[in-house]
Amino acid sequence: MCKSALRLAIVLLVAAASGNPARAADDACDEAKDACYFSLAVPGNGKQILHYYASENPELAHLPSEPVLALVALHGHSRDANKTFNAALLAAQKAHVAESTLIIAPVFQVASAQSAKCSTAGVPGPAENDLLWTCSSWQEGGAAQNGSHPSSFAAMDALVLELKRRFPSLRTITIAGFSAGAQTVQHYIGFAANAPESVNLRFVVADPGSWLYFDAERPVLTQNGNPAEWSACLDGDTLRAGCEMSLSNQYAEACPDYNNWKYGTASIPANLLRTADAARKHYIDADVSYLEGDKDADNSRGTAYRVLDRSCPAETQGPYRLQRGLAYAFYDRRQLATGRHALAIVPGCAHDVACVFPSDAGRAALFGADR
Repeated sequence: MCKSALRLAIVLLVAAASGNPARAADDACDEAKDACYFSLAVPGNGKQILHYYASENPELAHLPSEPVLALVALHGHSRDANKTFNAALLAAQKAHVAESTLIIAPVFQVASAQSAKCSTAGVPGPAENDLLWTCSSWQEGGAAQNGSHPSSFAAMDALVLELKRRFPSLRTITIAGFSAGAQTVQHYIGFAANAPESVNLRFVVADPGSWLYFDAERPVLTQNGNPAEWSACLDGDTLRAGCEMSLSNQYAEACPDYNNWKYGTASIPANLLRTADAARKHYIDADVSYLEGDKDADNSRGTAYRVLDRSCPAETQGPYRLQRGLAYAFYDRRQLATGRHALAIVPGCAHDVACVFPSDAGRAALFGADR
């Protein structure tokens, strides 16, 4: 008998002796595929379903492993949950934590007739009873269009609770988003339900197109005391000599809605059930890491500039994603967590989750500084 056949026979014998079903090799969830696509019943009236990819089958009575960390990875605008799942898996493998880490990638479904501009090949379309959002509403906590209309944040709360129920060994749940998924995560932080008992909840925000500010102040640049543009002041990811950043509410007249939701906390939707002050406190107290690709700094190939938010409120935050991330990190240090929320720049990455998540900086943010 060849060695591989012998190993398989041993696995089957052990599984039979323990009463645990053995997963066939082609059923292993080492990539995004239909066999690794599961459903969650979101509390509400009637059947309300959120689907997700998972690296372990949550429906097994006896799990092949007892994960201590769950990484929930949120897809971008194109709802590329398969690519996001695979990038998160690769990051866990490169960090040598795959055996103890559960990888989850939820899919915020959009009605087929509306999803032409926000769909990715290989990701299943909406099934019966799936909760449905628009291409953009899920990114800012919007209410589902059907069921009892839960917000995307409420769906995330339900997912966190379900993971702890299904995997009681979990001690840390990290919710990470890339691009539009990062917008979702960064907005969700201030409105998330408290973590389940004995679980540490962490957040990673990677390359969002825009940010949620908690007051009317926005970073502005000066060079030698005069107003300056990012192009004049930024050298890579650092400011050139003579350039300084400060905070100002100077946009109030030129861009009167710049502080409205989803860019600020004016006019927070009532369905989010938390005031601006309460959301700010939750955000300050949260464990948050920021990631920015150092090449995601212009409109060149690979930056997904076509889908970058270029509205007036977004432009007050900076011209491109890297600049907006640097500006928000400055604001965070001054106004929020005074240095407890860390920004890491990822060398060599533009707007690509498959580059950012498995990178050295990405793994450190996702799994800990020693990774």
